Amino acid sequence: MSTLWIVVMLNLIFADILGIYIEFIHKNTLDGIIGEVTITMAIAAVLTNIPILMIYFSRILRYKVNRSVNIGAAILTIIYVVGGGSLLPHYLVCAAIEVIALLFIIWTAWKWINTRPI
Repeated sequence: MSTLWIVVMLNLIFADILGIYIEFIHKNTLDGIIGEVTITMAIAAVLTNIPILMIYFSRILRYKVNRSVNIGAAILTIIYVVGGGSLLPHYLVCAAIEVIALLFIIWTAWKWINTRPI
């Protein structure tokens, strides 16, 4: 149950951050660009939910599926972090930590041995 609350909380925080960002863009850009920004932010919301949902899925999925899903989700998240990033110092630090953690997830899942009875 606590894992589901983590998922809920992270989504609440993320939705607020996106809302603030969209509000800022709306006040500081031309109205013709807003449709593009909204679609881009919707895609970002979907991609950001991959690691959020992995908090839950990594706890409930069976071994073989869990292993594959963790590797796939980590690869997609690395692409999202690097591809959607910026060169601002705070982002570079955060992105570096995220990529290292994601590489560790891939390595751990790859080396994972099923110790539970089937």
